[in-house]
Amino acid sequence: MEINNILETEDREVFMTLSQTYQEWKEATKREGLEQGLEQGLERGLEQGLERGLERGLEQGKLEAKLESIPRLLALGLSVEQIAQALDLDLEQVRRAIQETP
Repeated sequence: MEINNILETEDREVFMTLSQTYQEWKEATKREGLEQGLEQGLERGLEQGLERGLERGLEQGKLEAKLESIPRLLALGLSVEQIAQALDLDLEQVRRAIQETP
């Protein structure tokens, strides 16, 4: 037997209202969960992005400092190979920096 045949009209209306309320609650909960998930995901993404950006910036700063010291080390009489070894750079990086130095 179907529920509709068993329930009286008033009971059917109460049942339908409860069913609709439950469905609305379920959808609202799902939306809230999605919103919270998106918010948390964005926060984590921003944090990770900032961390990576800072790490890359620090690495870039270290590299620039090494490259800027090359002309001074050359002036002290160090060879390209010695400079590369001292600064932990590739020979090609040192040569390029020397060529780009005004």
